[in-house]
Amino acid sequence: MDRPGSDDRSSPVEDGLPVPRRYWSVLTLALGITLAVLDTSIANVALPSIAGSLGISAAQSVWIVNAYQLTVAVSLLPLAMLGEIIGFRRVYQAGLAVFVLGALCCALSESLPTLAAARVLQGLGSAGIMSVSTSLVSLTYPQRMLGRAVGTNAMVVAAGTALGPGIAGIILSIADWPWLFAVHVPIGLAALAIGRYVLPSNPRANHRFDVRGAILNALTLCLIILGIDGAGHGQDRLWVAAELGAGLLLGVLFVRRELVAKHPLLPVDLLRIPAFGLSIAGSVAAFTSQTMAYIALPFYFHDVMAKTPGETGLLMTPWALVIVVVAPFAGRLSDRYHAGMLGGLGMAMLAAGLALLASLPHQAGTVDIVWRIVLCGVGFGLFQTPNNRTMIGSAPIHRRGGASGMQAMARLSGQTLGAAFMAFVFHVTAGRGADLALWVAAGFALLAGSASLMRLARRAVT
Repeated sequence: MDRPGSDDRSSPVEDGLPVPRRYWSVLTLALGITLAVLDTSIANVALPSIAGSLGISAAQSVWIVNAYQLTVAVSLLPLAMLGEIIGFRRVYQAGLAVFVLGALCCALSESLPTLAAARVLQGLGSAGIMSVSTSLVSLTYPQRMLGRAVGTNAMVVAAGTALGPGIAGIILSIADWPWLFAVHVPIGLAALAIGRYVLPSNPRANHRFDVRGAILNALTLCLIILGIDGAGHGQDRLWVAAELGAGLLLGVLFVRRELVAKHPLLPVDLLRIPAFGLSIAGSVAAFTSQTMAYIALPFYFHDVMAKTPGETGLLMTPWALVIVVVAPFAGRLSDRYHAGMLGGLGMAMLAAGLALLASLPHQAGTVDIVWRIVLCGVGFGLFQTPNNRTMIGSAPIHRRGGASGMQAMARLSGQTLGAAFMAFVFHVTAGRGADLALWVAAGFALLAGSASLMRLARRAVT
């Protein structure tokens, strides 16, 4: 008899896990996702401390973040495919192990090259966690509770985002920066120990790993992300054009290859499903909007409204905290109501909140700011969970790995585009375009809402 969590090809696929194993699986997945989310925000907060300790410039310290993000970007789809071949559970557990090893190496690093290399290792582990976590969540719960499952996942992500800066601040107030990474180790080991026995199995695909596709995917994303980042930071136009041109050319070759591939790395078969494709497009636009707002608002509060750094941090906190509350509630709603309606309403609320923030008088009071921030958080939470539920629910069970990888890729793509657009706005406005950026972010929210409503319209036609 197979032990719980076995990846045997002959293992039957049940409709969710029995209680209490289901709850232990949820705990394991929550711990892993929290580590991956916390790591990004904690590293961002720690950059000044790390730069001072290692004797490097602020510009050089950015590679501590870039090395991690680029690794995650190029690894998500390949690891999602690998999960379909060898089992989501194995990829998740391996990702956790690599993440813990990377965190330990980060804590022991004494120079920028060794720290950047350790961050690459951590990024690979994080990609292993994120590429299959949604698939494992969907297999942990019964299908009738899929919305609740995705809502719980979104709640954990939002909680990690909200708590990350505060946790980093507490640790840095009592210890040196290596402890920011060292704290990941015991949590990751605990998740590994529990997950060995409780995570669900999945039917495994019977095809080979697409090595050439993975190489094209990596080259395409690296060149495009570096080109977009360079354009936003005002780098040499010829060099930026060369990076973007080469990335787009390789991207065309990659997509053409995937269109005729029997088992594509890029899940073009899923993108042909209207509900899935529109959900991906909406997710990219929504995360572009949120990321622009997350970057623009601190500058808006500090430079335009003359708020202190402490006040700015407190004003930003309600956004993520509201998502923690709304995400599971939206998940339950998505089990009963169409995601197109919920997502369209959510993005309309986000766009309205951003427009209202951009229109605030410079002497606005705290209450006037906070209720607008809350409106943004409610809107994003109402969109995110139903949208993610549609992504996963519209994919066949044997393609849940590709769906999970594309969900994570859509989030990362939106965050990358949002940061690049924000850098571009600051570049052309000499750092004084925070209010303009909020209007642009509102426009992206409306694009996301339109994509969501198109799903509703398609259902009405059919």
